[in-house]
Amino acid sequence: MSSTKEIISLVDSHAHLDMEEFDHDRDEVICRAFDAGIQPILCPIDVSSERSIRITSDLAAKYRMIHAAAGLHPHQAKLNSPAFFAAIKELAEARKIRAIGEIGLDFHYDFSSPDEQRKTFREHLALAQELGLPAIIHSRDAGREIVQAVREEGFSQGGILHCFTEDWDFAKTMLDQGFFISFSGIITFPKAQVLRDVARKVPFDRLLIETDAPYLAPVPYRGKRNEPSYILETAKIIAEIKKLSFDQFAKTIGCNYHSLFNIHS
Repeated sequence: MSSTKEIISLVDSHAHLDMEEFDHDRDEVICRAFDAGIQPILCPIDVSSERSIRITSDLAAKYRMIHAAAGLHPHQAKLNSPAFFAAIKELAEARKIRAIGEIGLDFHYDFSSPDEQRKTFREHLALAQELGLPAIIHSRDAGREIVQAVREEGFSQGGILHCFTEDWDFAKTMLDQGFFISFSGIITFPKAQVLRDVARKVPFDRLLIETDAPYLAPVPYRGKRNEPSYILETAKIIAEIKKLSFDQFAKTIGCNYHSLFNIHS
């Protein structure tokens, strides 16, 4: 008699499946993820790109377990236009997105000036508050100003601090603001002990994981194109850190994702 092993569903809370790195095998990548029990997968739309809007919207329409968000990445803040916010609002009102993002501040690079980023970020927070949607926030070398903007804008919808790489003080402050902390494959890197120490402190019910595919592939895939099925390696490391079985960890992450996005089925 043959037997089948139950596949425990594991969420990928951030993957850029619209990127050109997936143009030759996008559906195969998605099928590999689903076969491995990775679902749902949340894909942020770059609202400045018609291509990103089209591909991600089509994926979310084709696959029930692909969810979408929309926003203007801080690198694109210099392109800020009222038309983009109108597009986000239209997607939200059509119930085609579950969050505003990826948005935020990135002071490590200078693709857009700090002032352009600050203005755009605060406008996104105001829109997310108006729409009653959580925010998916990118922060690099910008923790203090992220907190300042969230507080000063009176943002109360929570969300995800995605691809977390900063310190515990920043994480704790954002937890107090109602955010979840999401870790990527970086946490598997040998020199990421400080980040693993932060993950140890994050409460079980405020923890998420992601690939940020096609970037940041975890060990042992480091240096390769990342994809959602690789999130298993990240999950194993954090489950060990949190002293949970893999199944317990997967269920915890799934519950957290469903709680954040108010998903009941």
